[in-house]
Amino acid sequence: MSNFETRLIELRQDLHRNPELGFQETRTKATVADRMRALGIEVHEGVGVVGVLRSGGGNKAIGLRADMDALPITETSVHDYVSTSPGVMHACGHDGHTTMLLGAAERLAQDPAFDGTVVFLFQPNEEHGLGACAMIDEGVLEQFPVDEVYAIHNLPGAPTGQVSTRTGIICNSETLFEIDVQGQGGHASMPQTGVDAITVGAEIVLALQTVVARKLAPASGAVISVTEFLTDGQRNVLPGNATLKGDFRARSPEDRIAIERFMRQITEGVAAAHGIKASVAFDTQFVETINSEAPVEAVYRAAESAGCDLIRDRDPMSFSEDFAQFSAAVPGCFLLLGNGETGPNAQPLHASDYDFNDALLPIGTEFWVKLVQDRLPLQKDHHS
Repeated sequence: MSNFETRLIELRQDLHRNPELGFQETRTKATVADRMRALGIEVHEGVGVVGVLRSGGGNKAIGLRADMDALPITETSVHDYVSTSPGVMHACGHDGHTTMLLGAAERLAQDPAFDGTVVFLFQPNEEHGLGACAMIDEGVLEQFPVDEVYAIHNLPGAPTGQVSTRTGIICNSETLFEIDVQGQGGHASMPQTGVDAITVGAEIVLALQTVVARKLAPASGAVISVTEFLTDGQRNVLPGNATLKGDFRARSPEDRIAIERFMRQITEGVAAAHGIKASVAFDTQFVETINSEAPVEAVYRAAESAGCDLIRDRDPMSFSEDFAQFSAAVPGCFLLLGNGETGPNAQPLHASDYDFNDALLPIGTEFWVKLVQDRLPLQKDHHS
């Protein structure tokens, strides 16, 4: 193992030991900024951290994004670099994403075999879908304009280093919902004297499943999940009020709008059948992540150049990604990088025993370098 790879592993494991939640990434941001400054890269600190590296006289600029935040999960791993922050861990691999991009920054700073500008975007708070908007609202794309933007996310269960992506929709949107049922409480022994909010709420939960099953195309990829059912009932008190919370995922703005309409119809209709009122509120936290054709083709070329196994036109992912805000502003590509097929590397994202695969660090670094050289080529290597 080279000294470079050893240092990448040490950095990744240091970040893993010291996870920080969204908009609290103080130590992580300082680590990222200090390392880029040591490489002679121009650094700007704001909501996130931005590094700017120029080479040659080319006018084109590309953005490379890595997320930095961890999750409010108690780690159950047994390796020797477990989280030292109680109740917080890197359960999604953002420690690895940050490390791979810092590795690419080092490689490119030491051997700038490209013509143009690379903007390294280290983003906070991806998990709650707030970090990209915060950086954009702060003016990052005006201050550091890019022609294209890219992001990597590891994929547990896929072969180590396998690159997969597609043109068009790559990640679903996520919309939170909250349904308020206003019934009439009463005595548990005399349900006929009130309107039990649990019964009405349960009917709504079941009816919502018909939206995906019967109101959308079979291959829509939509998912509706009720994740909380809260009432004011007691041991012998039928609840008068219930709150249902959850989220739904969609692969197109059209389906997203249609799902909201159907959910309102069902909620209000079921409530009306019981002679009460119910309302539903929506909050779209993540829009759909859309990949553009030219950046996707560039990712395919870079993956092959880096010696990666490549899956073209993969199925879209059902999870959501804050990168969507960047790729909605400029053409972009979000790609998946296989994290491994066994052990902690194959555990699901957000699992308490998940771990990022350190074998990915040099692979991801090499991929980033090849992508920069493809999109900002020296004149003899030009790709459109």
